[in-house]
Amino acid sequence: MTLKIKIDSVTKIFGPRPKKVIPLVEKGMPKDEILKKTGHTVGVFNASMEVMEGETFVIMGLSGSGKSTLIRCLNLLNKPTSGAIYVDGENIVEYNRTQLKEFRQKKIAMVFQHFGLFSHRTVLENIAYGLEIRGLTKEERYNIAQKQLEIVGLKGYEHKFPDELSGGMRQRVGIARALANDPDILLMDEPFSALDPLIRREMQLELLDLQNRLKKTIIFITHDVNEAFRIGDRVAVMKDGMVEQIGTPEEILEEPANDYITDFIRDIDRSKILKAENIMVNPYGLVSLEEGLNVAVKVMRENGISSAFVTNRNRQLQGMITIDRAIDGIKQKKALVDVLSTNVKTVRPEDYVQDIIQYALESKYPLVVVNEEEEIQGIILRVHVLASLISDNTVENEEIEAVKEVEVIN
Repeated sequence: MTLKIKIDSVTKIFGPRPKKVIPLVEKGMPKDEILKKTGHTVGVFNASMEVMEGETFVIMGLSGSGKSTLIRCLNLLNKPTSGAIYVDGENIVEYNRTQLKEFRQKKIAMVFQHFGLFSHRTVLENIAYGLEIRGLTKEERYNIAQKQLEIVGLKGYEHKFPDELSGGMRQRVGIARALANDPDILLMDEPFSALDPLIRREMQLELLDLQNRLKKTIIFITHDVNEAFRIGDRVAVMKDGMVEQIGTPEEILEEPANDYITDFIRDIDRSKILKAENIMVNPYGLVSLEEGLNVAVKVMRENGISSAFVTNRNRQLQGMITIDRAIDGIKQKKALVDVLSTNVKTVRPEDYVQDIIQYALESKYPLVVVNEEEEIQGIILRVHVLASLISDNTVENEEIEAVKEVEVIN
């Protein structure tokens, strides 16, 4: 992956003489004590992270953690007290006014928490506002705005005003406005926190779908750990202006860096975070359709299993064969294709655990994880689903093997 943004030892302190406060922070003086003694507020201290092109990178933390201060450093609404921010290899902290203006107009855009729409402008006019500032003609900017309107699913609402829309629709307008300039980087500062839970979940899913299509580099700010882990390819957790841990949701769940991270993720709903691809394992002995029943029996015996999944030469799922049906088929001189069962429950790698729990509990056999081409990626046993929900990973190998015997062999 290509490095898009590099935040290098960025510190932001608010006050008349911020650089004089840095030694106090380096000595470990708490933020509240620094404020009391110096009148300065420590927003961010010595933050470093890298964001890859096309990545959805989430910065997460509680109120006062410094996450919103940091995201505003990325478009220099907050100019860092020290440190550097590289975008495509250029240190934007050193930009002059002309360079910064072009950077904000063409390369980066921001979606705000409270929408930030003009109440006296229509939806189309709001989306086209940034293009108007850039000097595009009315026809040019309305054509672009109309396309963005359709991308966010608001076709037909062109001439409505913001107060005629729901909260979710208004946020879609904000996203469309940010996308209208076709920026490389999209900054989103708690964009869904003002929405009710149902609409918030819908907007999260829509953002994931939008990102799959557009492949923008997104920096997303949230205080909600479930939202962070659902949306983020990687997540940075902040506390008191400092970065505590950076990693994929799975890495943070499995290897929290310290007690703070452990407490932070303690009550997380893992079923909404982990996906099928995170808990699947390699299938136990696949059988090719061309190999026949005798080979199927041999594969099952060698692997100690009583059923096997059948594929074609391209590893695409064709069905499942049990040992009993295979032996009966051999006796009756039938072909594998004549006795296999096609009633196999499949899921996608990107399906969340919460959406497959019921399937796993109801199915006698493992779930099969397949991609869009129906190629087998792995299998999921009931024990994998249950173990994924246990935050302390107390399920022992012996227990897993015992459940395998029940699920696979029997």
